[in-house]
Amino acid sequence: IPVAEEAGIKMAMHPDDPPRPIFGLPRIVKNRDDLARLVKIVDSKANGITLCSGSLGADLCNNIPSLVREFGGQGRIHFGHLRNVKVEEDGTFYESTHNSCDGSLDMAEIVKAYHDVGFEGYVRPDHGRMIWGETGKPGYGLYDRALGAVYLNGLWEAVSKYAPAAAPAPQPA
Repeated sequence: IPVAEEAGIKMAMHPDDPPRPIFGLPRIVKNRDDLARLVKIVDSKANGITLCSGSLGADLCNNIPSLVREFGGQGRIHFGHLRNVKVEEDGTFYESTHNSCDGSLDMAEIVKAYHDVGFEGYVRPDHGRMIWGETGKPGYGLYDRALGAVYLNGLWEAVSKYAPAAAPAPQPA
């Protein structure tokens, strides 16, 4: 981190995906307390987070808008991964469209939280399903990510237009 600081680079740790043990192995960064511990390890603005709404949102105990407000307000979110997941009653989850109505996360509230803290970093519509006969690397469907980008841009425009405080648009990744 000191070297990153000198070079003007912002490091951004991605949380574990999913935020629960896999094959009996514990996860290290899976909730608010873990994120807080991470940024305190080296208390520097260069030491930050890639806040992934899908990874953290797979555990409904994680309040994503609250995390954005807390860590974004500290200037510790350097990269936002915006995706939605549908979490079933038994805790299993799958990636859904980015639309709030299709998953378990309120994407409009998440985007509003980024706006409210004046976020100026980079965001991307993380992950995408394979749709319309597309083939490729699972989880990185181009068409679904493009639809997500359009949806998220619409949310940002609406929040920017109707929210009391204006914030600059995040930079595309």
